[in-house]
Amino acid sequence: MKPDLHILFGTQTGTTEMVASDIDDTLNAAGIAPASVRGLDEIEAADLPGLGTALIICSTYGEGGMPDNAQAFYDAIMAEDAPRLSSLRFSVLAFGDSSYADFCAAGRKLDTRLSELGAIRIHDRTNCDIMYEDGAQSWTAGILAALTAPEDPADGPARAAPARPLIVFGTQTGTAEMVASDVEDALTAADIVPERIAGLDEIDPTDLARAGTALVVCSTYGDGGMPDNAQTFYETLTAADAPDLSALRFSVLALGDSSYADFCAAGRKFDARLAELGATRLHDLAKCDIVYEEQAEAWTAGVIAALKAAPAAAGKSAGAAPAPCTARDAPRWTRSNPYEATLVENRPLSGPGSAKEIRHYTLDLGEDGPRFEVGDALNILPVNDPVLVEAWLDRIALDRERSLPGFDAPLETLLARHFEISAPSRELIRYVAHRAGDAELTRLFDNGDREALDAWLWSKDALDLLDMVPGHRIDPGDAEQLLRPLAHRSYSIASSARVNPRLADLAVSTIRYIANGREHGGVASTMLSDRLEVGSKVRVFIVPNSAFRVPRDPDAPMIMVGPGTGIAPFRGFLQERQTTGAGGMNWLFFGDRTRAEDFIYEDELRAFEAAGVLTRLDLAFSRDQAGKVYVQDRMRAAAAELFAALEAGGHFYVCGDATRMAGDVDEALHEIVAREGGFDAGGAQTYVEALKREKRYVRDVY
Repeated sequence: MKPDLHILFGTQTGTTEMVASDIDDTLNAAGIAPASVRGLDEIEAADLPGLGTALIICSTYGEGGMPDNAQAFYDAIMAEDAPRLSSLRFSVLAFGDSSYADFCAAGRKLDTRLSELGAIRIHDRTNCDIMYEDGAQSWTAGILAALTAPEDPADGPARAAPARPLIVFGTQTGTAEMVASDVEDALTAADIVPERIAGLDEIDPTDLARAGTALVVCSTYGDGGMPDNAQTFYETLTAADAPDLSALRFSVLALGDSSYADFCAAGRKFDARLAELGATRLHDLAKCDIVYEEQAEAWTAGVIAALKAAPAAAGKSAGAAPAPCTARDAPRWTRSNPYEATLVENRPLSGPGSAKEIRHYTLDLGEDGPRFEVGDALNILPVNDPVLVEAWLDRIALDRERSLPGFDAPLETLLARHFEISAPSRELIRYVAHRAGDAELTRLFDNGDREALDAWLWSKDALDLLDMVPGHRIDPGDAEQLLRPLAHRSYSIASSARVNPRLADLAVSTIRYIANGREHGGVASTMLSDRLEVGSKVRVFIVPNSAFRVPRDPDAPMIMVGPGTGIAPFRGFLQERQTTGAGGMNWLFFGDRTRAEDFIYEDELRAFEAAGVLTRLDLAFSRDQAGKVYVQDRMRAAAAELFAALEAGGHFYVCGDATRMAGDVDEALHEIVAREGGFDAGGAQTYVEALKREKRYVRDVY
């Protein structure tokens, strides 16, 4: 039997007490009930040898000080007569503020002293900054893995090995694949070796039936859509002849964006359909918002506990010496541990008369920073515009130096670095709709007409909405519910690491406009263009997108459709094909409003043409003639050649706007396949679906 478990907290403002309570809830949900949750002022040093296992969550007060309720406890364990603790198992979760030199000092001191007294660490200490959620969830997952590790044989009879689950992912931009890889790492660390990890376009439902246990990580595309690599699988799963899955145990981790009405729809659909086919939930569905780490870590911890509590059925166990599944390197640099890249270039791409402001940026990732491949995304953790932060402070009339319930950082820091104060959350929209007395907003929100509501919200940010309730002050306790966490901004990398592995190029359209009497701007795009000098640091991490790569066959034709900033990854593709000497045809469809002002990277594209790298360039500048012309029109004009390239094994790529362009291009592709291939609509659909299954039709759309 495992010894008793106690959660102890040292706190100054109440944050670590709240976190301790959250950890208690997580452990109870996993079937592990702590014996107590207590402040460090409620325990004596002499009690420690009899506790069994102690999980200590401790904040640091100011520059390296112990919180008030932990000082006497620390003094006691530092005394010469402090007890030996060889019978104690422990782990420390340390809280602090990295703006102080002695970061997380209190937790570090407790961790060191307990070890000096002979206590045994069951999990390494984690140091959490003011935005602590990711670190705390990761630590909790590690604690769960340690607590559910197999017992020593002397403690009781051996248990059957946990099942080796199949991990599958449905992804549009690579995030769900990255999360699936994180899940694999967590399971492996807990001595549960997955059978394998695969995209949903690499399996069919019968593979699930054979697996016995499956973990599904799936994002949602736009407002309720399946990601490209999951669509065919889902259609097969919902067909009349779908297999019986009564032998399957499963759990689904759904990724989405709560600003959409049909939040996490793809994952919810998978969860419901698998249950309809007779499968049994191993662990409940988890729905993650754009800042997903906390929910994903909790789901993973729950899955680990469930797998260890319910070992594999006969014939489905891991076996005595399971081989690891295909290795995927865990990223060192993540949202919770970003790399500080250096901005080394900032120059305009669009002309001065353009309706857009598109700029080229180069970020130096250093010798030890994240590495990337063409097709990957670089994610930026932005900081809100100080002018907007000041406007919020003026509007809500709260002391900038005070904090909010559950946070240690001052309000000014939270508004700058933690909260999304530009794009309104659905909770804020609901909050204003019920208080503003605006009949149109109330009607649109209550009717659930998403398209009409989006049109009404156009050009309005969160502060504009709050201003609809003059004189109203947000209760500090409501702020966290009304303001979403500030999300990273994702950009397709516009260069190849083969040219320089340290330098990542971006093509970014700067968002800025005037509405309701003040300037509005994109959080990250204006930070890059207006508020960062060359030489400034930018917090970044890479999200791999293994589906969006140049063809493995260097002789395969490559057809790219990328209007506007959608050209970004294809600049990298062309660099990649040039540096590797690939001989396949490279064909680019590019367009924008006007040739004179919006033909970004023109000189480079012409150089690629002159070098024989860019075989064909079809341009569509919509405003340069009486009738508007778009990239899909250029595709139709070259239908015979395009279909011939596909028949020759060509790969078809699309990058850019998901709202209109991606759908119009997809419609044109189906028309071309039908006309040139002699198919009816169903036959064209089958042909295009085959391209997707073969990863010869892939999209990076947003």
